[in-house]
Amino acid sequence: MASNHGNTPAAWTAVTVGIAGFVVGGIALMLSPVSMVLFWVGVALGIAALPVFAVMAKLGMH
Repeated sequence: MASNHGNTPAAWTAVTVGIAGFVVGGIALMLSPVSMVLFWVGVALGIAALPVFAVMAKLGMH
């Protein structure tokens, strides 16, 4: 295993985006059924974490 496993800008950014997605989605679920749009924004943020990581890794930030 690499000595920098998980300690790269790409990993930190992907985790931050993923956590933001879970927080937004969780808050949206607690508010009301009307806020389903906000829930899907949270889902999109969570899914977007993987491409963010892939792009940053390709740019050499991994």
